[in-house]
This record gives sequence, C-alpha cells and structure tokens, in this order.
Amino acid sequence: MPSTAQARRKAGLSPLSQRRLVRALGLGLAVSTLWAAAASYYLVFHDEMLARFVSRQSAMQFTYEERIGTLQRALDRAAAERNAERGNVEHRLSALTERQALIEKRQGLLSGLGGAAAPIDDVPPPAPIPVAEPAARVQKPFPTPELRMGGEDRAEAAGRASSARLSRLEEALHRVAEAQSRAAAGIAQQAGRSAERFRDLIARTGLSPTRFDPPAGGVGGPLVPLGPDAFEQALAEARRQIEEETHLRRVTAALPFRQPLPGELAFTSSFGARLDPFTRGYALHTGVDMRAETGAPVRATAAGRITAAEYAGGYGNMVEVDHGRGLVTRYAHLSGAAVSVGQRVEAGSVVGFAGSTGRSTGSHLHYETRIDGEPVDPQRFLRAGAQLVFAD
Repeated sequence: MPSTAQARRKAGLSPLSQRRLVRALGLGLAVSTLWAAAASYYLVFHDEMLARFVSRQSAMQFTYEERIGTLQRALDRAAAERNAERGNVEHRLSALTERQALIEKRQGLLSGLGGAAAPIDDVPPPAPIPVAEPAARVQKPFPTPELRMGGEDRAEAAGRASSARLSRLEEALHRVAEAQSRAAAGIAQQAGRSAERFRDLIARTGLSPTRFDPPAGGVGGPLVPLGPDAFEQALAEARRQIEEETHLRRVTAALPFRQPLPGELAFTSSFGARLDPFTRGYALHTGVDMRAETGAPVRATAAGRITAAEYAGGYGNMVEVDHGRGLVTRYAHLSGAAVSVGQRVEAGSVVGFAGSTGRSTGSHLHYETRIDGEPVDPQRFLRAGAQLVFAD
C-alpha cells in the first residue's frame, strides 16, 4: 500500500500547493461554520423579532379598537341625548298647542257669558322656535377624532335657545290662563253683586225671592266631579251667579216697580187707616191717592194680563192687571179705560185716563197693589222702583 508521500507524488502536488490547499480547505470550513452560525442566529432571532412585531401590531390594533369603541359609545350617547332632547321639545310643543287651543276655547266661553269678559290680547304672538341643527360631520379621519364633550357646539346652543323660548311661551300661556281664571271669578262677583241688589229690592216689597222660583223639576244623572282647575271652578260659579241674576232680573221686571203717572208723584192720601172723606170716620184705605189732571194717561206699572176693565162701584171706572204669582194692581176713578179684559199689556202701557168717577171728591188716581188678594202698601214697590232706571 503506497504511503501518503507517494500518493501526493502521484497526484503531482508540490508541498506548496498542498499547503495552499490545506489553507483553502480550512478557510472554507471556517466560512461554512460562520454561515451555519449566522443562519442559525437568523432563524432563532427572526422568529423573536417577528413575534415582537406581531405583538406590537396587536397592541396597537387593540388600542385603536378601544378608542373606536369609546368614540362610538360617545357618539351613541350624544345621539341618544339629542333624540331625547328633540322628543322633549316635540312633547312641549304639542302641550303648548293643546294649551293654546284650550285658552281660545275658554275665551269663547268667557265671551259667551254675556260679553262681560274682554279678550286677553296683551300677550305677544309666539315667534318661530329655532330647531337644533345637526352637528357638522367630522372631516379628520381616525385616529384623531375631536369630541367636544365639555364644550358648547352650535347644536347645543340652538337646543338651549329652543328650550328657553319654550319656557317663555309656557310662562306666557300660564299668565293668560291665570288671567282667564281671574276674569271668570270677576264675572261671578259682578253677577253676584247684581243678584244681591235685585234680591234686596224684592225683599223691600215684603216678598220673598223664593216666591218666584220656578217649580222644581226632576233632576239626576251620573256624578261627574268637577276637576280642581281654577278656571273650571270659577266658570261654574260665574254660570250659577249669572243664572241667579238673570232669574232675579226677570222677577224684578215683572214686579210693579214703575210709576203709574209720569213725573214726580204727589200723594194726597196714604195707605192704611184714615179719616174717610165722606163719613169722617176711620176706615182702611186700601191704596194710595195721587194728584192727576183729568185725562192724564195712566200706565201699567208692570207687564200682565187685564182681568177687569169696568165700572166697579166706589172704584168708579177701574182697570185690574194680573202680574202673576198672586200679584195684582188696580187703577181706579178713571175717566175711561184704554184696554179690555184678556188683553196682554207691557210695563208702561196706557191702561186708562185719570178722572173722578165713583166715590171720589176730585180728579186723582187711586192705585192699589194686592198680594194673594190682600192689599199691601204700594209705596213698598214705588220706593224700591225709584232705585231702578227704566228705558221708556
């Protein structure tokens, strides 16, 4: 078997070449070793760098998603608040419209109470109510949104202005409603005072106002309690007082409160016991005597129906008027009658002419008032009627 030296000689390699070859092989081995080490380092640390990069990207994505969620929740909350505010404005507007319609209806009711209530027109008409405009769209893209949560944007300012305007309108309508309640109460008080005046006039005649109450009819129906609203209470009282005042006014108009003769009355004999001009003894004078020239027109002191127009003994020519409710007036010693039995006459109508017929000593008017057939002093009615103004 040949030796190494023999093999090198057979290969034709010189010692120098052999040394170079050895160096080359060593260098190649070293380079291979370094490359293997570098490759191993790259493979090991590349995965770690990639993992760190992925981790950083995941963290950034989570942060962005969290910020997006925060922004979305803020936007949703702002939208909900805006919708709630818009709904509140719409509700208040609807309530204001209903209150305005109610006020107009109530004003019509007040005016219907005889025109005593004047329109309430001291409140200016409502101005248009500004509506909050939608917020301008954000032009800057994420991730640099700007939420002015603590600031005041145009929509918020407009919303507050709308709320303030609505509050002013609500206050104005409230003042009108209070004024209407006061007006209804004032009408009730005025009607009550007028009714009390008529009641006093009737009482001065010795009659009771209840004497003229209409017969009670059947009443009933379901119980519907009146609400606590001040206007409704005042309106109900006003209607009651007006109804009472109207009734007493009609009663007063039906009573013999007018004068049977024009001008200032001159009484020549009063009602009650007196010395009779013919017998010179005491006797009951059932009426009053008034000085009157022959032929002077004698007028009915209240509306009624003629129940007598004839010559009646000591009365001479006499006219009797039935005023209803047991109330009668008589006009005696007339020179002549101007009416006939059954005729309907109004207050102030001429029923005859003064004279001196019957048991009389001279031209005058004998005037009587009777209640349920009994004579009463006519001065009761004449004195009460002197406080009234009649449109003849």
